[in-house]
Amino acid sequence: MPMKVLLDFLALILFFAVYYTTHNIFTATVVAIIAGIFQAAFVYWKTKKLDTMQLVSLGLIVVFGGATLIFRNAIFIQWKPTILYWLIAAFVLFGLISKKNVLQLLMGKELQLPEKVWKNLAIAWCVFFFLMGVINLFVAYTFSEQTWVSYKVFGAMGLMIAFIIGQVVYMAKFLPKESSCR
Repeated sequence: MPMKVLLDFLALILFFAVYYTTHNIFTATVVAIIAGIFQAAFVYWKTKKLDTMQLVSLGLIVVFGGATLIFRNAIFIQWKPTILYWLIAAFVLFGLISKKNVLQLLMGKELQLPEKVWKNLAIAWCVFFFLMGVINLFVAYTFSEQTWVSYKVFGAMGLMIAFIIGQVVYMAKFLPKESSCR
């Protein structure tokens, strides 16, 4: 499990390390693209499959990172997180509209929660990821490139962790209490 988590964040960690070593967004972007391709190839080699999120993430880093390098404009790589966040929000929203709660489909076997709770969680995901995209653009267009890189690595990650903790606290109220047999 720790290896999987490290592998999931490899491109981000390397992007950050290279950026803060070189202060060059283009060099950091090249490293992130290579790391993303390596990560996908490694996962495919080990499991013989890539999940949808891995494919979307790889596609976005290649397309937006590539545009950053071709046009020598950092705004493309700065838009990448926003596009990813908004795709997640749209995917969950589409599920709500089509009466197929994506979160419930993904986690419903592990968690038994009332329908209303699943719906509230999905709405929270839509709102959270939409706002994450807006915040990313606000930071990208308002602050320096270095501040954006720090936000991307630490600020966005902190917000995600806080969101996950909030979700867990909310769900915990509705989980069945384990009975102790003594």
